[in-house]
Amino acid sequence: MMDPFTYAPVEDPLFGAIAVDLDHEAGVLRVSGADLPRTEVRRAAGAALETHVPIGTRDPAHLAMSLDDTSVPVRPAKAFLTRRSYRVDVGSTVQGVTHRLVPVSVGSSRLLKDGRPLGVLTSTGDGNVTVEWKADSAPDAYDAAVGYALAGSFGTGAEPMWKLTLDAALMMWT
Repeated sequence: MMDPFTYAPVEDPLFGAIAVDLDHEAGVLRVSGADLPRTEVRRAAGAALETHVPIGTRDPAHLAMSLDDTSVPVRPAKAFLTRRSYRVDVGSTVQGVTHRLVPVSVGSSRLLKDGRPLGVLTSTGDGNVTVEWKADSAPDAYDAAVGYALAGSFGTGAEPMWKLTLDAALMMWT
């Protein structure tokens, strides 16, 4: 059993104090900050709990995300043999944009908005999230809320393809 994580707010260089609250057991993550939209990612009741995923599942059928009380689709990929397979997409009719969080190293992931890089986020999967915004990216509060929510809900980073492939092959032998 994992306890809910509540950290002191992170001081984001562009958006000030941002809090990420994760309750793994309940399957709820909330992001809050003075200028950010109310953001929540929620795992459906009864969904099989995956302990290696902070929110508890990567199954899009068992996930809901809202920004300022408006539902937005969240679509995590299957997470198997490539870093790209660990991506998470969010499409919004509110903003008319698509965000993607995709691993770029073992510990960090890049946030893209309509394919344009905004910054690199790091989270160890416990709700603690840090970000380094790209100097020329000009993210808005909506972008920040989505980035913090995805990084906190799904963690960041992934092993390189050769390591993931080797691990999969070894699992077949055991």
